[in-house]
Amino acid sequence: MNELQLKYGCNPNQKPSRIYMEDGTDLPVQVLSGKPGYINFLDAFNGWQLVRELKKATGLPAAASFKHVSPAGAAVGLPLSDTLAKIYWVDDLGELSPLACAYARARGADRMSSFGDFISLSDVCDADTARLIKREVSDGVIAPGYTEEALDLLRQKKKGNYNVIQIDPDYIPDPLERKQVFGITFEQGRNELEVNEELLSHVVTDQREIPKEALMDMKIALITLKYTQSNSVCFVKDGQAIGIGAGQQSRVHCTRLAGSKADNWFLRQSPQVLGLQFLDTLGRAERDNAIDVYTGDEYMDVLADGAWEKIFRVKPAVFTEEEKRAWLDRMTGVTLGSDAFFPFADNIERAHKSGVCYIAQPGGSVRDDLVIDCCNKYGMAMAFTGIRLFHH
Repeated sequence: MNELQLKYGCNPNQKPSRIYMEDGTDLPVQVLSGKPGYINFLDAFNGWQLVRELKKATGLPAAASFKHVSPAGAAVGLPLSDTLAKIYWVDDLGELSPLACAYARARGADRMSSFGDFISLSDVCDADTARLIKREVSDGVIAPGYTEEALDLLRQKKKGNYNVIQIDPDYIPDPLERKQVFGITFEQGRNELEVNEELLSHVVTDQREIPKEALMDMKIALITLKYTQSNSVCFVKDGQAIGIGAGQQSRVHCTRLAGSKADNWFLRQSPQVLGLQFLDTLGRAERDNAIDVYTGDEYMDVLADGAWEKIFRVKPAVFTEEEKRAWLDRMTGVTLGSDAFFPFADNIERAHKSGVCYIAQPGGSVRDDLVIDCCNKYGMAMAFTGIRLFHH
């Protein structure tokens, strides 16, 4: 099939809409269930590239959770601790396959942003992963294949209307890519940069030692940034993105946004949050929303009399700023990637507050020396890649 007609474009008034191959060849995808839309395919194709590169760079199954053409989360298939399984709401599913662990991590790091996501999987979707997907609010999934059991489970979702796309893993796109804006065609070479350890070898700080786990996290950060709307930064820990700041005009605003998401991820693991006693009737999404409010500045919205009774079985104590800061001070070993250079040291100061110890960025600012000095102040190791990763 050379083309696929879509219901509409980005918005219902944008018609007609389709995807097609200009060279007359067949599309490299099959729709196995549902009717994906324009934005679904944008998320699917960007997500597929991301997970394919993560798998190549790490050798591990990978998953991404996309929303509005930027990843809400990305991860590789490392086992889940009991705490992570609990905060990702998968502790009732037993031991999960590596691919299912990858998606649980990608979905779980920022569950509010991942609500209604489009999923990308590097490997054939197995039954464990399909069971996890089946019970989450999601628009669709793209993968190189599906087991019979997994496909049967996914076809039951949304009364048979869930979007399931299979992509040819051997498909190689044209080295030139084009798009139109205002009737004018833009053309550029595809960003085929390979993120590897050689790219991360130019360490410019006094602290030069970067453990292999942090090198893997640096790769995950940079590959994630390749497919995140710029400006963007990405916080990574233990094989998964824990905070992504996308599409901000100021880089420090990216760092603050991503840092706050990383902080929320860690706060969810605190005794105060793990001990919350939700009503049995409260769904996962409602619990996620309540946790976000409880750990934020508007905590009285869920703790006020008349409000908490609709959420909790027992009224929680206020999670004070002092308690939150004391818990966050325990977070360490975090990696930060940036798609362009840090122009000021304020980014490093903010990163330090979220436990960042390792940084990968292009370098090239006139204030590189101040940024390096700030890293040295905190004993961080920073690699200059020399390569910008803007994506629009």
